[in-house]
Amino acid sequence: MTDLPARLAENARAVAAALDTLLPRAEVDGVRCAEGRLLDAMRYGSEGGKRLRAFLAVETATLFGTERSHALRVGAAIECIHAYSLVHDDLPSMDDDDTRRGRPTTHVAFDEATAILAGDALQTMAFAILADEATHENPFIRCQLVACLAKASGARGMVGGQMIDIEAERADAPLSLAEISRLQRMKTGALIEASCSMGAILGQASAASRRAVEFYARDFGLAFQIRDDLLDATGDAAAVGKAVAKDADAGKATFVDLLGIDGATDRAALLTEQAKAHLKPLGARADILRALADHALTRAS
Repeated sequence: MTDLPARLAENARAVAAALDTLLPRAEVDGVRCAEGRLLDAMRYGSEGGKRLRAFLAVETATLFGTERSHALRVGAAIECIHAYSLVHDDLPSMDDDDTRRGRPTTHVAFDEATAILAGDALQTMAFAILADEATHENPFIRCQLVACLAKASGARGMVGGQMIDIEAERADAPLSLAEISRLQRMKTGALIEASCSMGAILGQASAASRRAVEFYARDFGLAFQIRDDLLDATGDAAAVGKAVAKDADAGKATFVDLLGIDGATDRAALLTEQAKAHLKPLGARADILRALADHALTRAS
């Protein structure tokens, strides 16, 4: 079995290097541009993190024989979308967080207006990366990648899930288990599923193989979110890298709230086993994805 922690660390370094190359710089030949503060904030907001979504995209693409340089560009594009979502989610008008990844959030380090613009620019940067022929020589594949990421990050995906989350805080009655599951499949799960789907698109996988990794990602994404809820309820802020107990303080309904600690833990374990079972047709070459599912179930941050 491949050493998963080493693979995760190597992927994080490679994606960080790709982002460093792809994101515009505030200074060129020693001259700082007028929009430099924005570019600095873009880089700041995209730094750090586990690069989990990029890892899923790169490993899935690798599973289907994709050239690594292409896979890393797709991973970088996904991380731009993820980073933009975090920058915006941390704003006072949204989740109002002061800490992210163990340091001040982007709006604290810069200011709210700059953070909003940095998020906007990171979002558009993602699609610029995917549309470039350096990502793949086939324009049809590039169009598929753009469409997949747009759908996952839009009103029927990540952004729509965030809206449901905001509306739930204003509602008189808490969300049901089915409603929370839908919320999280959109808010968190859609981008995780898209990461595997985009890896399969890049690798020109068969329809059956693509479905296998998408179903894996769907169950994995929900298990990952339940673990997040558990960490928010029981984790240590220093280890997690952000404030904990935020959901309870905000009155949000979570899997832990509805199922309890033990029930949520059992549900996450069941989903993890289901996720791994979807990979059976891909054999041993999908072992890294199976290992990731087990790792996510017990992570401390």
